[in-house]
Amino acid sequence: MDKFVIEGGKTLKGEIKVSGSKNATLPILAATLLTDGVCEIRNIPKLRDTLTMCKLLRSLGKTVEIGPHRVIISGSVNNHVADYKLVSTMRGSFCVLGPLLAKLGKAKVSMPGGCVIGVRPIDLHMKGISALGVKSNFEGGYVYAAANRLKGAEMYLGGTFGSSVLATANVMMAASLAHGETVIESAACEPEIEELGNFLSSMGAKINGQGTPRIVINGVRKLNGISYKMGSDRIEAGTFLLLAAAAKSDILVKDAQYNQLLALIDKLQSIGVDVHKEGADIRVKCKKTLRPANIVTHPHPGFPTDLQAQYMALMAITPGVSIITDRVFPDRFMHIAELNRMGAAIRRDAGVAIVEGVKKLYGAPVMASDLRASAALVIAGLVAHGKTEIYRIYHLDRGYEDLDGKLTNIGAKVYREKE
Repeated sequence: MDKFVIEGGKTLKGEIKVSGSKNATLPILAATLLTDGVCEIRNIPKLRDTLTMCKLLRSLGKTVEIGPHRVIISGSVNNHVADYKLVSTMRGSFCVLGPLLAKLGKAKVSMPGGCVIGVRPIDLHMKGISALGVKSNFEGGYVYAAANRLKGAEMYLGGTFGSSVLATANVMMAASLAHGETVIESAACEPEIEELGNFLSSMGAKINGQGTPRIVINGVRKLNGISYKMGSDRIEAGTFLLLAAAAKSDILVKDAQYNQLLALIDKLQSIGVDVHKEGADIRVKCKKTLRPANIVTHPHPGFPTDLQAQYMALMAITPGVSIITDRVFPDRFMHIAELNRMGAAIRRDAGVAIVEGVKKLYGAPVMASDLRASAALVIAGLVAHGKTEIYRIYHLDRGYEDLDGKLTNIGAKVYREKE
């Protein structure tokens, strides 16, 4: 396994480009199971997760050609079993359930299991497909599901901690080929769902309301192959905005979608960061001492849970006290202990993290526990005094394309070495 070695305290300046959206790419790749036509998807990020999804599609019978930031998917799905060895490595691959049911009328998909950021059940997935007429049961770690013909239905997909992005995606894809009209109330509003809806519509699906709490889908008999360009990754862009603020830098974040980051941008501006739109890019300037501020994560358009850890790294070096609450994944605080190893003063009290800003962080060996926690440790390492070693960076490789190369281009001293 590789590790990152970061020499902190370097001046950062320049341009950093955002890659294609990982969280939108995974369900869109799954959606290609719905057609026998050829699908070309461009601006694909080169990540462990996208490669895993391509392996899964191949195992289901599709032909997948992988090029530089592009995949071409063709052929027919001929296998309804999504194997444990692939699904267990990436929760997002569970979204093949809906397309398999729509295309083959049956599916055997491995349970994705839990995660270090907290338990993420599949109850909303099963509720949604059950409303479409699917019968299912659980055995040996797999979901067995089947239906003679999917039928449109009205359903409510709200959960304890809000809507589910993957459950909404699964139902949208299944309903695209169902008979009749499907109405999803309390649908996830994340930009990734809007992009999936746009992709399906380009294939010939009849979908309205994607990106809102109410999505209406009128099933069609057939979907077609298309050529499609992925939008940029809002979480990667948000990570770079927070990095620039922490490093007191002047950085242009290229291909960043301003309107998808309003909750973060509003918070950064309120604490003293200069953030403004420059065409299709976002400029971040931060030269002064910032003010602390509390955040509470919520489903979109609220503050993203996927930026909570990175925001905590910024607050760790911001004078004063800030309180961070995660309403989406209340247990997503594994990064606290590692940030404290670097000199941060953070404590957890039930479902909140209380951050007392310190003057300086210090380099230390730290362990990445999940994808976004890893990004928080990178931010901390870049602003820390001395050398930081981050272990288990395979988490980073799941969601950030060529992160060490991008950071090097703006002046960071980041090296990838074998553990």
